[in-house]
Amino acid sequence: MEKIRVGVVGLGHRGRAMFQLSADGFDCVIPAAACDIKASNWYEKQWLSDAAFSEKFPDTVFYESYDRMLEEANLDVVIVETGADIHAEFCMKALEKNINVLSDIPNVASLKEAEDIWKAAQKSKAMISTGANPNEQKFAVLLQEFYQKGLLGKPYCMEAEYIHWSLPKSDESIHLNENGDWRKLLIPIRYCTHSLGPLLKVLEEELRYVSCFGTGPQAEDSERDDMMCAQFQTESGVIVRLMRNKRCRAKIGHHNYRVFGTEGYMERMDRFDKPVIRYNSMKELDTELKEIGGEFMPPAYADNEKATGHGGMDYAMLDHFYQAILKGESAPISLKEGLAMTLPGIYAEESAKRGGQVLRMKYPWDEDWTTEL
Repeated sequence: MEKIRVGVVGLGHRGRAMFQLSADGFDCVIPAAACDIKASNWYEKQWLSDAAFSEKFPDTVFYESYDRMLEEANLDVVIVETGADIHAEFCMKALEKNINVLSDIPNVASLKEAEDIWKAAQKSKAMISTGANPNEQKFAVLLQEFYQKGLLGKPYCMEAEYIHWSLPKSDESIHLNENGDWRKLLIPIRYCTHSLGPLLKVLEEELRYVSCFGTGPQAEDSERDDMMCAQFQTESGVIVRLMRNKRCRAKIGHHNYRVFGTEGYMERMDRFDKPVIRYNSMKELDTELKEIGGEFMPPAYADNEKATGHGGMDYAMLDHFYQAILKGESAPISLKEGLAMTLPGIYAEESAKRGGQVLRMKYPWDEDWTTEL
């Protein structure tokens, strides 16, 4: 295969960005088809766009019917960029037709969907890769590198925060919710993939236990928790603490990580003015914290002018995905990895509903798997 016929479903700001980056950044991509239930997302100029997508991609066929697109467009790839609560159905339909899938995260919205998509992936001849762009960030790359070199030893405690700032009626809020209210309605802890994904890369086991609490609505008129804190534990006893929010007034950075290991420590502290990565290691003579630039750009793409999208993370993710298809390799971020960073949020929400009760988490590849919470 030399060329990849790509289609996208979901033309909100994320879907448009991923489709355009695929078309502009990769010579192997043919932007063949696009689908959305709102034709205006294709034919009309959208938020911060210089032209309608129908003008930018005159040779791309637009569909309002996803089933019809899958049937007629002769696609090699579907990028699923629907709302975060409705990914699984679109992924499974493509897999059933043996069309490769890049699924944005979270992969699923329920344990039943996890079971169904796992079975669909096993039956399909196509690949499904998880679109977890935070796994491509500089911190995640260096974390894996330092771990593999033994500089951190065995991680035994890790922390992550994803704090999203916005005023209730800010331009950002309007922009992020332009095609639906999933960001407003989704329980904060369910959107845990950005935080857990990079940390799970240096764990050789799944998260197995969770206890979670929420603050209730505080910062705006809502029935949802504004902040939620979950504590996870693996079978061997590794602790992972996660704080997630919906909206708040604290205009700090979005993504913070801390990794405590038996031989060293590593963190990423995200401040809009100067995000930094720091680490030390008992393997080195100087154990003072060493500071590294904390930008998102993956080191391997630092000199690539095409590497854009969330600080270069999107480009790196797409590059790895398209190269895997061209070379006939396995998914860069597998469905198993995607579910391992998605399902903890579903269990954490249930724990919060039960007043912080400790729950044992299961996954579709477990012998005792069940869709019952």
